[in-house]
Amino acid sequence: MKKQSLRTFPAKTGKVRDLFELDSKRLLVVASDRISAYDSILPTLIPQKGVILTQISRYWFNLTSTICPNHVIDSTDQQFIWHHDDYPDLKDRLMVVKRAEKLPIEAIVRGYICGSAWKEYQQFGTISGIKLQPGLKEASKLPRPIFSPSTKADTGHDENITFEEMVEIVGQTAAAEVREASLKLYDFAAQKALQAGIIIADSKFEFGYIDGKLCVIDELFTPDSSRFWPADLYREGQSQHSFDKQYVRDYLDSIAWQRTPPAPALPAHVVDETLTKYHEMLNRLQIRI
Repeated sequence: MKKQSLRTFPAKTGKVRDLFELDSKRLLVVASDRISAYDSILPTLIPQKGVILTQISRYWFNLTSTICPNHVIDSTDQQFIWHHDDYPDLKDRLMVVKRAEKLPIEAIVRGYICGSAWKEYQQFGTISGIKLQPGLKEASKLPRPIFSPSTKADTGHDENITFEEMVEIVGQTAAAEVREASLKLYDFAAQKALQAGIIIADSKFEFGYIDGKLCVIDELFTPDSSRFWPADLYREGQSQHSFDKQYVRDYLDSIAWQRTPPAPALPAHVVDETLTKYHEMLNRLQIRI
């Protein structure tokens, strides 16, 4: 096998992932150690975060492939030994994937009421325009999971939208397929995670079409895309302990950042605690790096 630098391929830098165009049908996705919050990239890296996210996504992509197809071809490419000067541990943070016709929305499923959904409920009694029963508390388990889409912004903030607004963006057929796939994925993962002592409070998905078939893409049930709570510490009516980047959001809220760029740097103790939480997810799911 020959060694080939990724710097020779056209690349696109996202908030967290770098995409390299291998050919007309394949991309190589490299998960960086960058972290974003409130739609801004923070200047501080979380060491090994990209490795952890790749391994967790690989775990869930493998488990859910019969529920919804995904874009993964292989976690490595056996044709080459890839290298990139910025990533000495490149092989642990890359996946070779099929190109997809990406849908310009994020699909969110909420099993518990928290975050922006809790704020909407307090104000209007709804989530994504869906009327809910009165008397729910922060972190209450919903009677059934709710599909709650949002816009997908390359810059600026994503915005929650109703299903009807999603239909206007992607069409009735795609919207219905995405809703069905999202609910099935969440249902399966929520039950699987609970066996490991983890509550998946909510999760967001990205989808695209590959050869006319809907596929889940990007990442899957990672601490960046989902809220994970330890089941043994769950208490309705309050903010929850978590294994995800909510800890970073809470820190940014505590210093009264106005959620507009430039984002502030993270102190060492926030970096260390965030990494500890990500590792706890690996341990509970028994994923070995």
